[in-house]
Amino acid sequence: MSRAQLIVTADDVGLDVGMTEGAIRAHREGIVTACSIVANGRAFDDAVARLRDVPSLQVGVHLALVEERSLTGLRMPRKYTTFVPLYLSRVLSIAAIERELRAQIERVLGTGLRVTHLNGHQHLHLLPRIFRVVARLAREYGVPYVRIVDDRGVTARSASMSILSALGRRARNPTFTNDHTIGVAIAGHLENVVPLLDHVMGVTELVTHPGVGVRRYAHWAYGWERETRALCAPGLRAEIERRGIELVTP
Repeated sequence: MSRAQLIVTADDVGLDVGMTEGAIRAHREGIVTACSIVANGRAFDDAVARLRDVPSLQVGVHLALVEERSLTGLRMPRKYTTFVPLYLSRVLSIAAIERELRAQIERVLGTGLRVTHLNGHQHLHLLPRIFRVVARLAREYGVPYVRIVDDRGVTARSASMSILSALGRRARNPTFTNDHTIGVAIAGHLENVVPLLDHVMGVTELVTHPGVGVRRYAHWAYGWERETRALCAPGLRAEIERRGIELVTP
């Protein structure tokens, strides 16, 4: 039997300097192996400068189609509950979405940072027509890994989480995606990683949101500093090793 593998990713790098700081701290002092940078985030330039000093932290693109400022003039709703109806009614052009996603990937590549993975803000990249674009762009730009969501470890599941996991299972591909996720259903509220380790199987990605002194995005009501502490908890890395789980990068 192959050893279970765990990727630990810090999302939202480049949205706020505190989110970038949290990701780097949770890598240096904790178990984070990768981070996802938002190319159209307000703190993008700061994030790029800081990530250049941490080459061991793998960098991916956190493709954002909501809330942030478009790089190409694409209409960006505030959140997924507005985006999805526009997607379903085909008000949003897939060609225009592709131009925006391409611009975001190219902006990160243009910094000289090596891009190892792609994923989506609020996981909108899993919508089928968008996922086909993202998978094609990953191949075109030589990005070897795309996150899918199939979340485990939470018994009470919302309808949106169930739909998201169903989309993720549909998109799963053994050549370039993970098998499962943990942590998505409790985004921003991770307090203890250990119970989630029971649900690591195959290639599993723990999706996290660490932060230190985050000033923007208070409306998310995330516990960024609490997540940072959870990812840096004493003995956590030893517990992962004791369970025979291998910490890996995308």
